[in-house]
Amino acid sequence: MEFKDRLARRMTEKGLAATDLARLTGVSKATVSFWVNGTNGAKGKNLLALAKALDCSPDWLAYGEGSADRDRPKSEATILGPISAWDDDTPLDDDEVEIPLLKDVRVSGGPGIVAEDLDSGRCVRMGKSSLRERGVQFSNAICVTVSGNSMEPALPDGSTVGVNMHITTIKDGKVYVIKHDGELRVKQVYRLPGGGIRLRSFNRAEHADEDYTPTEMAEKDISILGKVFWSSAFWD
Repeated sequence: MEFKDRLARRMTEKGLAATDLARLTGVSKATVSFWVNGTNGAKGKNLLALAKALDCSPDWLAYGEGSADRDRPKSEATILGPISAWDDDTPLDDDEVEIPLLKDVRVSGGPGIVAEDLDSGRCVRMGKSSLRERGVQFSNAICVTVSGNSMEPALPDGSTVGVNMHITTIKDGKVYVIKHDGELRVKQVYRLPGGGIRLRSFNRAEHADEDYTPTEMAEKDISILGKVFWSSAFWD
């Protein structure tokens, strides 16, 4: 199926007309007509708005990949609920631990991560039992803030993810935090033949896949910091 065919299928399933889509997405009726007729497909913010209106996955709508199920990207990071940051004077409950929150922090270059990189002065409160259920040792856990729109709609700008630094082995399609030229990035990761990797964004309409060979990974200081096991974001 082409984009227009997937669009027509979802409109029928949801009982929506072209005028409904124009109202729900905030675009003109002419733009919706172009989508319906196959003149062009939705991209960027319009794609995300259209997928939300149709209650489906943006990847499925744009590329025909995976399931039409709108909740598919959330499976990459388990949702535990809202979180809060606090200072060192806030007392912990018996079943809670402090997980360092790296907010607006760029990690230093070179291999590994050093103590000063983790000292942001902020923490996230998590239950020990919740961490145990997910096989996460709290001493191996950190939290980082997602920046930009590359992982929308599942991980919007400003959301927080929990990272298990004990797990750096790549399982295709899972979400990891990567060190790249001293910067933290949150991406889906895939293995490539020869030892390279592919970094993929959920928002593929605006952010293309990035492929790196082992040599390029060394040159750009690309390494897996850990696997995402939790997200503060909900897909409204």
